[in-house]
Amino acid sequence: MAISSSVLQQKYSELINSATSAGVQNLQVRDQDNVLYIDGEAPSGEVKDRLWDVYNRIDPDFRAGDLILNIDVSSMVPGTTATVATESSNLNIRKGPGTDQPIIGKAAHNSEVTLISKTNDQWWLVRTEKGEEGYAYAQYLKV
Repeated sequence: MAISSSVLQQKYSELINSATSAGVQNLQVRDQDNVLYIDGEAPSGEVKDRLWDVYNRIDPDFRAGDLILNIDVSSMVPGTTATVATESSNLNIRKGPGTDQPIIGKAAHNSEVTLISKTNDQWWLVRTEKGEEGYAYAQYLKV
């Protein structure tokens, strides 16, 4: 008897297939409490950005709340550093590119972060000195 994939796996099949074809390592897809979790390591920041774009096409503005995308960029990817250029406060590091995304970390004023990719003119994918990876508002970063 074949095991059928879940409704959520069918809904997000384009995202899962994109992750697979883009070379995401240690890819794990699981359902838990009506939420689909996709974990893995992307070979580059551009791949992670493309996966977020696919996610946004399937679930505009990430409103459904039925997917947790935990894709980090391999720590082997080289990156330049940027300085946090806030007035005096910490810079929020977010799960995805947008102020509606949860805060997963902070970078201190004047600290350095590693630039993984420039998602767009507003949001850059960064890694903090503590190893937290997420999106930061580009206006507060000075390369």
